[in-house]
Amino acid sequence: MFRSLPGLGALTAISLALAACSPIPDTVKIGVAQPLSGPLAALGQDMLRGVELAVNDLNRQGLKIDGKPVKLEVVAVDDKADAETGKAAARQLAAAKVSAVVGHLNSGVSMAAAPVYAEHHIPQLAISTKPEYTRMGLPTTLRLVANDALQAKAMGSYAATGLNGRRYGVLDDNTPYGKGLADSAAEQIKVRNKPVAVRKSLDDKTTEFEALVDELKAAEVDVIVTTLADFQTLALIDQLAKAGLHKMQILGGDTIKTDKLIKAALPIKAVYATSPIIETREFLQGKAFLDKYQNAYQSEPVYGAHYAYDAVYVLTAAMQKARSVDGKLVTEELKRIDALAPVTNAVRFNDKGEQFYGVISVYSARPGVWDTVTRSDNW
Repeated sequence: MFRSLPGLGALTAISLALAACSPIPDTVKIGVAQPLSGPLAALGQDMLRGVELAVNDLNRQGLKIDGKPVKLEVVAVDDKADAETGKAAARQLAAAKVSAVVGHLNSGVSMAAAPVYAEHHIPQLAISTKPEYTRMGLPTTLRLVANDALQAKAMGSYAATGLNGRRYGVLDDNTPYGKGLADSAAEQIKVRNKPVAVRKSLDDKTTEFEALVDELKAAEVDVIVTTLADFQTLALIDQLAKAGLHKMQILGGDTIKTDKLIKAALPIKAVYATSPIIETREFLQGKAFLDKYQNAYQSEPVYGAHYAYDAVYVLTAAMQKARSVDGKLVTEELKRIDALAPVTNAVRFNDKGEQFYGVISVYSARPGVWDTVTRSDNW
């Protein structure tokens, strides 16, 4: 019996299609690149734990990609919150053939490592907030939270309308991150017809503010907007109180939203902080996640574990939709799907990798807790 064979064109198309299909491995590796040592280790470990919890849950449930049962495996590396170390960590993860990376924490590290991930077509899901991260022209940069442009709007808007000051002081720590955020916040205050009477860039290590306090007092500033660190803000508060400025209100960024502030005496009118990292308890499924985390680690999360947890679920949903773990296909799917996230409800990336559902919350410092005041995606 004679059977006709496909023509050369058909054979070529079949060959290309087969070449494009990457086989699904028995084990799918998820990279985690975070500061696991040094001053930011607690935050990095928190992110790692979020990934571990998700991987354990999905493995227990029985994950399938294109009908094939797979196991997830975590490959964790320490970027030490350093750009060059982060770049080396990215190469290490690429060599380990991870299918995706949850990393990094610091914007500078994320941006240094991003070209490595792009070269190897590895989707990079970062909690970094610098707007430039998703403006590098790379297809694999994806952001899990709102960026600093929205946070600057939140700081300026809430300072001007929520705190209703008469005269404002805007202070930064003279770092690229802190100065950029403070500059943008100052512009937002001015747009709302409020005067910025004092604008200062300070050393990021200093705790000596006597001359500054004198200037703030002379300028009759009653609201300070700052990107100083928590230890600096505490020193400033102490010196404001000694100068009799007990009616001062301070609004900081996420650099002051730490346990140090809520464990200290705050002898001024009020302290607020904005953050793109929304507290777990603010979400409907937050309590269940907190219980899960507590049971696993006998402690409470301290940063963005819930975002890392959701990132793994979104990644696996994209893999299932793509019916592949191929980085190009998964990245394309990540920019298409509107994924259900177990804790934060939904995650969606636009074509640049920016988070569509990013929001900024404002918190008020109370003894032992940061109380949620308001949150919005449209400041």
